[in-house]
Amino acid sequence: MGSKTILIVDDTIANLDILVDLLGQYDVIDAVNGEDALEIANEESIDLILLDIMMPEMDGYEVCKRLKSNEKTKDIPVIFITAKTDEDSIEKAYDIGGADYVTKPFRPKELLSRVKKELKLQELMKELKLLASTDPMTKLYNRRYFTNVSQHILEIAKRENQSLSLVMLDIDKFKNINDTYGHQIGDEVIISLANELTQNQRKSDIVSRYGGEEFVVLLPNTSLEEAIGVAEKLREKIDLKTINLDNYEKLKFTISLGVSEVKVFNEKNIEKALKRADDALYTAKESGRNRVCFV
Repeated sequence: MGSKTILIVDDTIANLDILVDLLGQYDVIDAVNGEDALEIANEESIDLILLDIMMPEMDGYEVCKRLKSNEKTKDIPVIFITAKTDEDSIEKAYDIGGADYVTKPFRPKELLSRVKKELKLQELMKELKLLASTDPMTKLYNRRYFTNVSQHILEIAKRENQSLSLVMLDIDKFKNINDTYGHQIGDEVIISLANELTQNQRKSDIVSRYGGEEFVVLLPNTSLEEAIGVAEKLREKIDLKTINLDNYEKLKFTISLGVSEVKVFNEKNIEKALKRADDALYTAKESGRNRVCFV
């Protein structure tokens, strides 16, 4: 599971010391008030928060509310640790997004067990989220994730006054590859292309398997001219690749690519840019394949 980071929030130093000692197997950060806790949660990579309720200035309920209203911290699970044992307090803690509720004085083994359970649950949730957003064969983002994240990136481009381009590509004569060599080799070709896309992408690029043998690359802060260069470089790399066959032969394959630039301030989403890139891809196919076209 890897090392996990737990944020402990309590205004009583003695309580912090006990919890820090108990949770020695984890990376622990502590805070003595709500403001510090919110700042730490926003800046650090926190996996779990243990939160006292009764604190001056900002109580634990308010801290939890603010955590859950922040896009960056809303998914961090919160376990309340408090001396409040009445049903109303417990109900309120769960209503505002608490994952668990432990009363003081707590039993160390029980608290450790609940911490481990919550961290494991969080790990499973992350895995499910990853499965929902990625293509199982290539490990690239799937079409649904691409559609969702592209809108967010377009908004950033508008706000920062940046260019935004995209490349749509697919494997030339892919049906012939499947028919001639079988679907296993066809899958190897798809994976080989996906690996090349991953190895050549920048940190900000979004690479997606859009469907079948078709892929899309979203290029933030990239002009049309720059995107054409990216596409041509990729085409050249794929043109040099081969797939090893069982009979010691090597299979070569090529790709065709269509490039377009999003009209950042005139388009509400990237659908029109995708259509332009798809039209350019069609032109590349009709012009002989293994080439880059743009509109």
